Amino acid sequence: MSTTPPIDVDIPDGKISKADIQAKLAAIQGGVVQVERDVKSLVIAAGIVVGSVVLAGAFILGRRKGRKRAGYIEIRQL
Repeated sequence: MSTTPPIDVDIPDGKISKADIQAKLAAIQGGVVQVERDVKSLVIAAGIVVGSVVLAGAFILGRRKGRKRAGYIEIRQL
């Protein structure tokens, strides 16, 4: 996971201004948005893989069950 580097804010006289708070919140939000994008793409990829495996498994099991139930009809000419 990526981490946002700390922001050095020059605080004159030890007072925190509204601009300082907004700058810090913007930096935090930027980091969260990046992590959200990374996780979202990972979840989508994992969902596609899991869905494909489930679909392939259902196909293979259904095919096997169909073969077991299928009977052979032999036609003879008299």
